[in-house]
Amino acid sequence: MADNKKNTKTNQKTPVTGKQGAKGKAPASKSKNQGASGKAQTNKMPAPSVKEQPKARTQKKAPPAPLNYEDKLSRHRRAVFRRTIIAVGAVLAAVVLILLLMEKRSYHNYRVLQTSDQEDVISTKYVEMDGKIFRYSPDGASLVTKQLETVWSESFSMQNPVAHVNGTRAVVADRDGTSMEMFDKNGYTGSVTTSYTIVKAKVSKSGLVAAILDNGEDTWINFYSYDGSLIAENQTRIDDPGYPMDVAISDDGTVMMVTYQFVDGGDTTSYVAFYNFGDVGQNEDDRIVSGYTYEGVVIPQIEYLGSSQSLALRDDGFTIYKGKQIPKEGKTVKIEQEIVSTFFDEDHIGLVFKNDGKEKLYTMKVYNTSGSLLFEKDFNIPYTSIRMCDDMILMYNSSQICVLNNRGVEKYLGTVDGTVNDFFKIGWNRYLLVLDNGVNVIKLT
Repeated sequence: MADNKKNTKTNQKTPVTGKQGAKGKAPASKSKNQGASGKAQTNKMPAPSVKEQPKARTQKKAPPAPLNYEDKLSRHRRAVFRRTIIAVGAVLAAVVLILLLMEKRSYHNYRVLQTSDQEDVISTKYVEMDGKIFRYSPDGASLVTKQLETVWSESFSMQNPVAHVNGTRAVVADRDGTSMEMFDKNGYTGSVTTSYTIVKAKVSKSGLVAAILDNGEDTWINFYSYDGSLIAENQTRIDDPGYPMDVAISDDGTVMMVTYQFVDGGDTTSYVAFYNFGDVGQNEDDRIVSGYTYEGVVIPQIEYLGSSQSLALRDDGFTIYKGKQIPKEGKTVKIEQEIVSTFFDEDHIGLVFKNDGKEKLYTMKVYNTSGSLLFEKDFNIPYTSIRMCDDMILMYNSSQICVLNNRGVEKYLGTVDGTVNDFFKIGWNRYLLVLDNGVNVIKLT
């Protein structure tokens, strides 16, 4: 009975609450969390009598809607565009850096790449022709590569040959003679025997040739096809419109530009005329579509600078004309100093005049074809020849050569072993140096 009472008392104990279960004594009966000694483990039992408060529900984000084909394509295009912009920007930055380095770079020596000591440099002349070298003499003409290898060769006989090259076309005229030979990059195209002596001949980029002829009393300006056939002839007189000083032809051969000189009341006067041999000029007197008179001015040289732009070099500056069918007078630039040299290409016009009382011998002014001054430079090189060649300004005398870029930065100035007869550019950092003892293709280093 004593044992039963004891069990009854044990069963009547008040059940523990959740807090009490955590802080008070454990129940008499062993649980799985008790050790072998009957003591409670450190792990707390969950409070069975306390109802857990429900946690606040968080809204789950809905998964993004799948992209359709147009969206995927649009994203792809934007990504490609961004990558392209970055790549182009990097390339442009690299190009600008290279150009700046090239702009500042100067050379101190040169290296001979090719040489030929078999040339008759006394009677042979050389002109750059479309990346190759046009070579002519009283005995004939030929075209050679930068490696001085012959592409073609033609024979003729002249006393005083003078050549004019324009692009891939060339004409060789016997000055004070009566024969002309026409060529292109592939060789001979035609020849002409004139009735009067030849004063000057020019060729267009299309191969048409204009020649000034003189019979002692009158002058003629004849127009020929590339095969030598006569297209037109025009007789001129000293008093009307004057003596022809120079002639030039537009690229397509449609317009011929002529500068005349005559004396009016004791003053020298120049007249620049444009002849149109196309439909535009057929109803005009003598096919002259425009003409300009300049009193007290001498215009010894004219040239076409492209299909619709031409240049008149005057003794006091220059004048630009613009227009393809009917050229009109544009900008005129006048210089007060005496001009000693001129040079030009399709984008630049250069004038050189002496410096009186200055340390430097000369001043060079270079303009664009709109008549704006690009740069002015004083220099002290005693040159005998100056030219613009493939965006470079080249000067030389018998023992020195000098190279400037088209912004007046000096790239090279040095002496040469031998006597310089000619010097011009034939490619990127490639120059033809004609000496009294042979011909060299050189590279600046």
